[in-house]
Amino acid sequence: MTSETLHRSMQAALPITTQPYAVDAQPTGLVIVDQVNGFCTVGAGNLAPPTPDVQIAGMVEQTDKLARAFTAQRWPILAFLDTHEPGKPEPPYPPHCERGTGEENFVPELAWLDEDPHATLIRKDCINGFVGAIEQTFKGHGTSHNKAVDWVVANRLEAILVTGICTDICVMDFVLTMLSARNHGLMPTLKDITVLEPATATYDLPMEATKSLGLPETAAHPKAETHHMGLYFMASRGATLASEVTGV
Repeated sequence: MTSETLHRSMQAALPITTQPYAVDAQPTGLVIVDQVNGFCTVGAGNLAPPTPDVQIAGMVEQTDKLARAFTAQRWPILAFLDTHEPGKPEPPYPPHCERGTGEENFVPELAWLDEDPHATLIRKDCINGFVGAIEQTFKGHGTSHNKAVDWVVANRLEAILVTGICTDICVMDFVLTMLSARNHGLMPTLKDITVLEPATATYDLPMEATKSLGLPETAAHPKAETHHMGLYFMASRGATLASEVTGV
């Protein structure tokens, strides 16, 4: 089956639609999910691409252009960086993005965000960025707050524009949870959650490669299908999907 035939088949069974997003139509914040070396830089770790990946490279390029446009306008940016303590892998995945390895840091193209005054960085130790943003209000005390919620509320955002990797894992978990948190009234100003499709990506592990590596069949992860499924589930829960961004 060719990629074009596959796309038509997926689109027929699980239809999605994308449209341009006018970023200047309402107060909007940019969210960047896990665009770190351990997921995006060739050969940088167990979960990094083994060879150059066009989809990932395109995601990083689009995100860099968008982030620079946002910071030029002094618009807020929230970035998640997958960061695990050594010896504490995140099941079912092998060790990755451990603190101190360099895998947990921005890809070189986005490293400038480390010093950008308009960027709020959250190092998370789990797939779901919303959960990773929860921290104790006072050390050793039972109460907590959520830094992602605080960011939306403090900036009185009416929309967030989400980019990142992996479309069907970390991006989807964050978006779905943010939709529920919005519906629950945790962020009174937040109306829209939009995912920029060209600035998202996921990894490729076809069934043949899965078997050759001695992994169970359930580890198979064909890129085209899982990317589409992630987009479909986010849209079916209330997110909008953007084909491009205007107004910057």
